[in-house]
Amino acid sequence: MTLFDPPAPLAERLRPRTVAEVAGQSHLLGAGKPLTRVLQSGRLGSLILWGPPGVGKTTLARLLAGEVGAHFIALSAVSAGVKDVRDAVAEAEREQARGRRTVLFLDEIHRFNKAQQDALLPHVESGLLTLIGATTENPSFEVNPALRSRARTLVLEALSPEDVLALLRRALSDERGLPGVEAEDSALELLARLAEGDARRALSTLEVAATLANPVTEEAVTEAFGRHLPAMDKNGEDFYNLISALHKSVRASHPDAALYWLARMLQGGADPHYVARRIVRMASEDIGLADPQALRLTIAARDSMEFLGSPEGDLALAQAVVYLALAPKSNSVYVAWKKTVRAVQEGESLPVPLHLRNAPTALMKGQGYGRGYAYYFDDPAGSFEQNYLPDGVQLDLYQPTGEGWEARMTERWRKLMTAHGELAPEAEEQSAEN
Repeated sequence: MTLFDPPAPLAERLRPRTVAEVAGQSHLLGAGKPLTRVLQSGRLGSLILWGPPGVGKTTLARLLAGEVGAHFIALSAVSAGVKDVRDAVAEAEREQARGRRTVLFLDEIHRFNKAQQDALLPHVESGLLTLIGATTENPSFEVNPALRSRARTLVLEALSPEDVLALLRRALSDERGLPGVEAEDSALELLARLAEGDARRALSTLEVAATLANPVTEEAVTEAFGRHLPAMDKNGEDFYNLISALHKSVRASHPDAALYWLARMLQGGADPHYVARRIVRMASEDIGLADPQALRLTIAARDSMEFLGSPEGDLALAQAVVYLALAPKSNSVYVAWKKTVRAVQEGESLPVPLHLRNAPTALMKGQGYGRGYAYYFDDPAGSFEQNYLPDGVQLDLYQPTGEGWEARMTERWRKLMTAHGELAPEAEEQSAEN
């Protein structure tokens, strides 16, 4: 071993040599579980392995190919292209001539575009290639339906802290690991928590910490780990799950949860301007007219973020989500708008009644535009008696709730609907009693 021939990283040295050494994934590898049954049958079909980083997708693919005696080709979709796929096909054909099947492992398969994924289809279909794709992204969105239909999707889970702790202890005792290095139990437990189920990150951090202190201490682990940033894929499913959790926490009036999910997003590197836009949307969708001030506050929070940037502007977003979470809730306008859009999309484009039309010229007035229109301030009763929808159209869209400011407006809404003939007097009386 020389300076120019350094040892492989610890995570690579400790890569499991048998399926029995794989940490976690008992839902796939336990007795009677899917991959156990596959290995017992000896018939390995194409698979999509979906899971977070550092849970053993690559390792599992290699081990599966070895268990069934298949030739193994590994490609990364980050750097590979159609030419690499053609080369793999040619190699598989040579192996097939020798009576041996080929497993093509495609790491980060979601990075392949549609054309590149399509190039795999005929060879997976014919059985020349058994494809094992690995992805951290939801295959429903990132893998072509045609390819998904030819491969079974298996979900790998993040390792538990107990699983990671067992790996760290193995690294200190295994001859391939860090012989001669010791670590405090509290340091290993801290690292097992910080790794968030990522075995590769845990082992890499331990390797660095071992150069800082022996025995490894909590301080060494903290220094080696660096700043802890919450895991989040800025363009993937995790990102939209976090947005969903934030929105639903606000809707459920849970300020602590709303703050937590907001911090997870901002600390994880989400675009704060995008988050601000989503918060403005919440003010209209879930608070609405129960508290019209909510929309103004969220617009102010968005403007503060634009003016201050992050992290100073983060506090304005935090103020906004707490306000929204504590505000009374009404989705009456949201529901009414969805009904309105559907009515417009499904209905005819009927003309505007003549009395509602604009009449800026004498010719238009001569055609009857604006004729008979009752100006509210001159003739309130006549104004209420007029029809404000196209002839033959009847709609029942907006229904106020009993929340906040909107509750105070309900009585006026009832009177207006009655005056317009859209709410029968007896219905008004009954509503008032309720």
